[in-house]
Amino acid sequence: MSLVASERNAPYWLAAPGLLVFLGLVIIPLGMTALLSFYDWGQYKGIVPTFTLKNWVEIATDSYFFEVFLRTFRIAILVTVATILIGVPEAYILNRMSPGWRSICMLVVIGPLLVSVVARTLGWALLLGSTGLVNQGLIALGLIGAPLEFMFTETGVVIALAHVLMPFMILAVWASLQQLDPQIENAAMSLGAGWWTIWRRVILPQIVPGILSGSIIVFALAASAFASPAIIGGRRLKVAATLAYDEFLNTLNWPLGAAVAMLLLVALVAIIVGSNRLIERRYAQVFE
Repeated sequence: MSLVASERNAPYWLAAPGLLVFLGLVIIPLGMTALLSFYDWGQYKGIVPTFTLKNWVEIATDSYFFEVFLRTFRIAILVTVATILIGVPEAYILNRMSPGWRSICMLVVIGPLLVSVVARTLGWALLLGSTGLVNQGLIALGLIGAPLEFMFTETGVVIALAHVLMPFMILAVWASLQQLDPQIENAAMSLGAGWWTIWRRVILPQIVPGILSGSIIVFALAASAFASPAIIGGRRLKVAATLAYDEFLNTLNWPLGAAVAMLLLVALVAIIVGSNRLIERRYAQVFE
């Protein structure tokens, strides 16, 4: 009996180290941050460990916080749409390449992830500036007469975030394409289907799970991004992550910063879980 019991408990013992690390590095800090969000704060008295809803009421009633969170999720949605429009065709092309070229292109795709986020974002700042390569190139081609405003705008932030998050979408869609039988396209073509029909009715429905999983990853990372909005957006273009940073390190209002961070986390979890439930329900209705 002891041998049987030890075999039953073996998975729990094997998972225990990982659970302890997760508990110590994720759950406990999140719990402390949530508790901190209910503390009071004053400019002269500092943090006061008394329970209060003042921080949450301030966020709920001040239109400034609503504007910041609206901008945060608007940027995240635009980044997600941009990665879908560019990443899905790119993943399809990547899947059709020969192994040699695919390896080279895969290195190019994941290249942004191999560069420091600060160095990469500063590079985009140099490219998107009024005297940067993008504006100067467009002026040289005669497409514009004056430099476009990319810096300190949502457009610049979306471009920078879409660049760094594109690999997550491409890899997710490419993983779905790996499960497809290449002969399905040939069979559809032999039945008289055109390229657009094959893509819309044969390929796209089967890679939707990859698109959805990539969208969730991209949306969550874009909504919680800090470096790119801080450098490209500047101090005028606040998002939730930079707002929490300012509250922690500039105004030293840690309870309010903790409330902003927890609200962002709760909103992301609610959006991701809600979208998953909606998608699973629609898929269940389709396959019933």
